[in-house]
Amino acid sequence: MQRVTIKDIARLAGVSVTTVSRALNDAPEIHSETRDKVLRVCREQGYRANLLARSLSSSRSKLLGLVVPDMANPFHAALALNIELCAQEAGYQLMFCSSRREDGRLEDLFDFLYSQRVDGILLSSAGDGAYDLARRSMGKVPCILLGACAPEDSPLRANTVSTDNYAGGRMAAEYLHGLGHRNVAYLGYRSGSATHVLRHQGFLSAATELGMSVETVPNPLSSSTIESGCQLARGFLSGPFSQTAVFAVSDAVALGFIQVADELGIAIPGRLSILGFDGIEYAALPNIRLTTLSQNTPRLARAAVRLMLELIGSGDQGEFTRKLITPTLIQRATCRTVGQADRS
Repeated sequence: MQRVTIKDIARLAGVSVTTVSRALNDAPEIHSETRDKVLRVCREQGYRANLLARSLSSSRSKLLGLVVPDMANPFHAALALNIELCAQEAGYQLMFCSSRREDGRLEDLFDFLYSQRVDGILLSSAGDGAYDLARRSMGKVPCILLGACAPEDSPLRANTVSTDNYAGGRMAAEYLHGLGHRNVAYLGYRSGSATHVLRHQGFLSAATELGMSVETVPNPLSSSTIESGCQLARGFLSGPFSQTAVFAVSDAVALGFIQVADELGIAIPGRLSILGFDGIEYAALPNIRLTTLSQNTPRLARAAVRLMLELIGSGDQGEFTRKLITPTLIQRATCRTVGQADRS
């Protein structure tokens, strides 16, 4: 089959080649009806613009790079999907890369994305080393860190879009306290993650103010997965425990905990309430119905893409922007109210 060219599209749409080019680049001077007509003909003919040729002529590739630590993690998968949808609405395509923190590939991935002439890079949850990468990318392309927002007094500086993890931690403690829980466990803390440090600090701050007793159960693994939740649950539930509620650092960890609790015959929320964090889709399934703090993934994605477009458009990377999205409590079936009798 002969390859369709931009001249063919112009002929079939009854417009000039220049008009087709403007439609494909979403130029403001083209009428919306003309643009829609051209794009419809492109779809019908299976025409795809040559991104490399367009980048050479316009100095923009209309490509964004997205680096996540693990696409198997449901939160990162949902975030990637929402970022892709937002990018496409803005006329951009997304190039996905996956790199676990321990494999040391982040710098190589950044070099690869530079070679593909991306207009910007979004980097999700990569620890403190992400700030160094973001700083070094400044002279090349804008970089935004997702979920790696250091405290305001930190010397680390970068453009960041993140859930307000400190506020989320406080919300978790306040919610459990409001249900009557006074002796709780914080499950899955990872000291090497800025996200986890802030979430833990927020939880402990509110718990201390409210007079709650908190046992922190650290996660020795490098990721917050269902498997790590199972491992943590087996350790926590293997002996006697006095806690009436558990706050899990992620929905995945909470799901692993629920699985092991079910195997051991420990009723949730009858014996233990459990609260998750993330708001992943399948935690809402009828046989789970996990109570959780949602990270508002669509809002995170929209804020990140909007900031990226601003950075690309302005070309100014001298000032850093820090955007925080407040979590939302979703009450379902894994937490219950306790009274004095339960606590004693």
